[in-house]
Amino acid sequence: MHIQHDTPNKHQAAKRSTWISVAVNIVLTITQLVAGVFAHSQALIADAIHSLSDLIADFVVLFANHHSQKDADDDHHYGHQRYENAASLVLGTLLLVVGAGMLWSALGKLQHPEAIPQVKPIALWVALGALLSKELLFRYMLAVAERVRSSMLIANAWHARSDAASSLVVALGIGGNLLGYHLLDPIAALVVGLMVGKMGWSFAWDAMHDLMDRAVDEATIEQIRQTLLGTPELIGIHALKTRKMGDLILVDVHLEVDRTMSVEQGHHIAVQARERVLAQHVDVLNLMTHVDPVDVK
Repeated sequence: MHIQHDTPNKHQAAKRSTWISVAVNIVLTITQLVAGVFAHSQALIADAIHSLSDLIADFVVLFANHHSQKDADDDHHYGHQRYENAASLVLGTLLLVVGAGMLWSALGKLQHPEAIPQVKPIALWVALGALLSKELLFRYMLAVAERVRSSMLIANAWHARSDAASSLVVALGIGGNLLGYHLLDPIAALVVGLMVGKMGWSFAWDAMHDLMDRAVDEATIEQIRQTLLGTPELIGIHALKTRKMGDLILVDVHLEVDRTMSVEQGHHIAVQARERVLAQHVDVLNLMTHVDPVDVK
């Protein structure tokens, strides 16, 4: 049986917010890179690279959003929602690579402090402008992600927040450099690299576990259990299992019914149990049941 779980509003919101992020990151990448080179600021150049990674991440999200909304087909009976998990894994890996590159570059500069130049004041103004832009972008994207309940969009929103945090660090490093503490500019680039790498590891680790059929949290499992137990004439349940499918959930469960019931009666109880869960838990994509006969005490 092919399961359809169409969420057009979610995909439209994802597309709109991501294209806004694309526009912002194109402007920021170009501005930061040009200003960083002109002002001799390694920290601002590192921040530009971070903005570029955001831009690449946006296109990854657009790709995943396009493919995850496809209906079930002969090869994917449950749909294509795991494109979202794969996209989150790509985002995390991208952040890890970008963070490692920043660390390598910053450590190279710190080994030769005499070669660190004083940055020009324009770098500070660009860093502050980038900080404001990224913070506003983060708040907008997170609001959209929470409204449509998309883990992929939440990951991309926090990617934008990491960029905002990095711009704050960059602004402080540039400010310190302008005050005569030249080491602070590459130190700021080093901190940015650590922040990016840590967030990348978090995203990649979570996405990898979701792709390996990680169960949902205990609170959600208990809610599904209570919904099932509320089914009329159902004696009990066991072997309740869940796994992630993008932002959705697949559930398997064994239902215990009176062994003296007919096959038709047991089937009716199983259908009721499934319909109750699908109606009360919008995140559940499908529930597979198996009926077990038991003695009634």
